[in-house]
Amino acid sequence: MPMERELAELIVTALDLDMAPDSIEPDMPLFGDGLGLDSIDALEISLEVSKQYGIEIKAEDERNEHIFTSLRSLAAFVAQHSATQHSAK
Repeated sequence: MPMERELAELIVTALDLDMAPDSIEPDMPLFGDGLGLDSIDALEISLEVSKQYGIEIKAEDERNEHIFTSLRSLAAFVAQHSATQHSAK
């Protein structure tokens, strides 16, 4: 399953959203006029990403605005960092 679909399912499940994961477009903004998430939702997503992929996204990370721009940017971050962690083992 492509990373974007995995993360769409993670978002819908973690936040108990009343929508299908397939309805989250890869370039749809996750916040504001897009999916309408807020900072608490970002924390929940960060916790789930940490649990499932072993990647820590710190609340004070300056890259968070970019990481959480869209499903595509989140997927790129997770893919890059999970590849880095696997090669470090």
